[in-house]
Amino acid sequence: MDKIFRLFLLGCFVLPTTAMANNDCTQTQTCIEVDRWDLGIAVGIGSRSNPIVDHDNIPVYVAPSIAYYGNSWFFDNGNLGYSLIEREQFTINLATLYTAESGYFNDWDPSNFFVLSNNRQPVGKQPSQHAMLADAYINLNELEHRHFTLLGSVEAFYYSRIGIFKFVLGHDILDVHNGMQGDIKWNYSIAYAQWLFDAGISTTWKSKELIQYYYGVRESENQFWHQAYQASSGWSQSAEITTRYLIDTHWDAVVALRYTKFADAITSSPLLSKGYSTTYFVGMAYKF
Repeated sequence: MDKIFRLFLLGCFVLPTTAMANNDCTQTQTCIEVDRWDLGIAVGIGSRSNPIVDHDNIPVYVAPSIAYYGNSWFFDNGNLGYSLIEREQFTINLATLYTAESGYFNDWDPSNFFVLSNNRQPVGKQPSQHAMLADAYINLNELEHRHFTLLGSVEAFYYSRIGIFKFVLGHDILDVHNGMQGDIKWNYSIAYAQWLFDAGISTTWKSKELIQYYYGVRESENQFWHQAYQASSGWSQSAEITTRYLIDTHWDAVVALRYTKFADAITSSPLLSKGYSTTYFVGMAYKF
């Protein structure tokens, strides 16, 4: 049976690439075998830009990959899931997932490690508070800790000749912010000789509760902005491309790039120094 799993490609590639779980995998396929652990590690040079004010970019030197797919249950780079329906053209799963946000505040967040493998406007959009108060001096005290959480989600994959379409809707299950996140992603892969090319574009909706928790200003950080910035829900857009050159059955050379443009509801936050995030990684990957 064919299954879809996410192959994380960059610290920020919170939207993973796709692969097939199969009984017989060849070297030029991006897949794993059913009922067998898929373990790998990539070593190289990379970075995930951090848009939070006064926070350094996140270096990426080592990127592990850990996955297991049984007949129904699966584990994929920190996410646990169960396949409800599997058909030739579509799959529906229940799965956990984590967002990219907590990685901007916590160096040891999983989104900063599982990096190898995710044009509508927000409702009730208001003018950017950054634009209205551009001349206001933003003096933030030390930022409070933003906690990691898991989202419980329903995810669906549709397989077609023009690529794989993925739809996800998740809700916080650890009572950290009680927010939601939805993803729509298109992914397309091409294999040519020893080369593998994977490209994807996605749009991600985040609820106002999620955005307020990570990008809102606490009263201890700045009393004025604590009242002035109130988050709304919003859509962000991402594009990514990953290139692999297969050296042998164990070694690959990998180059991965990702760009994310944040929703207006996020860029309006005074915690942000820029309205986008980029991630890159160049290195060698070894599959055990």
